[in-house]
Amino acid sequence: MSQETVPEMVAIPAGEFVMGSDDGDEDERPGHPVHLDEYSIGVCPVTHRHYARFVRETNHRAPAVYELPLIVTNGGRDRERMFRRLSAQYVWSDSQVPNARLDHPVTLVRWEDADAYCKWLAETSGRPIRLPTEAEWEKAARGGLERCRYPWGNELDPLKANFLTDPSLKMSHGTTPARAFTPNGYGLYDVIGNVWEWVSDWYGADAYRSAVERNPQGPADGRLRVLRGGGWPVSDIRMLTCSHRHEVPPDTYSYSIGFRIASPETS
Repeated sequence: MSQETVPEMVAIPAGEFVMGSDDGDEDERPGHPVHLDEYSIGVCPVTHRHYARFVRETNHRAPAVYELPLIVTNGGRDRERMFRRLSAQYVWSDSQVPNARLDHPVTLVRWEDADAYCKWLAETSGRPIRLPTEAEWEKAARGGLERCRYPWGNELDPLKANFLTDPSLKMSHGTTPARAFTPNGYGLYDVIGNVWEWVSDWYGADAYRSAVERNPQGPADGRLRVLRGGGWPVSDIRMLTCSHRHEVPPDTYSYSIGFRIASPETS
């Protein structure tokens, strides 16, 4: 596989950072020190362009609306109609990428789709590619800043991320191309807003109260998976912080959920 087919990655230096937030939601508390070994992480979420080769070479199902996830069916018919309407612009027709979104983050992917992509990329590239852990994602998202709510500081700036400043605009809004906003201190784009991002961990509501202090991997199993970062439909600013943890059933997929890759190797 040529180097160009592997999404660009950046090395995150080894060291300690404060994970979580003492003034966040209960499952974000307490803020606690975590040490991570050096690792690499995707500069931006995996795009439709990158995901296309995976679909083409493996015949993996293309992003589309299939069986509806629990987060939709539990919301009744109105939510189902909205889900289908908002998803339509991200559906691949006959396994073909929507041309206008080639360089947007891929969406309509479940956790198992993201995991399958990482395994395929690991096999074809010869690198140990995987989803980032929650701790790796959060350290990278913070961009070297300590105890700040957002990758750039403590004030939410609509010029630095793609999110809804007006909930009434949801039907006319959507993803933006990767790298459309200024990167954080580590050179990462879209860690806040644009798409929610899958991480490798199972969700544990009290995980931080007995946290592993070095290279935590999360619970060994669970009923819910974790999303990080907040997507473009988000208007609740608490869901856009670096420390926010969003738990969902494993069958979840959406027009605002994507992922980025990680690797323990940095070369």
